[in-house]
Amino acid sequence: MARRDVDLTGLPGDHLAALDRMGLRVRTNPAEAEPGYPAENPKILREPAEIARFHAACSDLMRALLDELSRAPEEPRPFPEIEDALGWPHRRISSVLGGVSTLRRREFDGARPYHFLAPRLTVSRRWEMWMDGTQADAVQALSRSRRPVRR
Repeated sequence: MARRDVDLTGLPGDHLAALDRMGLRVRTNPAEAEPGYPAENPKILREPAEIARFHAACSDLMRALLDELSRAPEEPRPFPEIEDALGWPHRRISSVLGGVSTLRRREFDGARPYHFLAPRLTVSRRWEMWMDGTQADAVQALSRSRRPVRR
């Protein structure tokens, strides 16, 4: 079934899940939800060199999360959808983000190479997370460079 995007702002979450099962992907538009997007937050890593440094310093689980976010740039997704795509149990993202928080605070002044939207701002009424195009390009370049060469 083809994916169709629709704006259903204000629709209760249980209706959103039913629409998603019918092939309708419900997405928040970050430019409408966050004034000034994509530079809405000075704590967002945007320079490829800084993103590479973060990528190198974080855990394998965090790198897997970054890789998954980079596969769908500019597309905010609720945590459970991202976890399902990774084959992770629900709530693992919260644990992974908690694990990287000290690194973010100590090495990057709290900055991160991804964006969040709070439930009050999202169509899904859940925390949503994504990368902008610049961040995704940087992570995809890093992922390509660390893949083993097949002979």
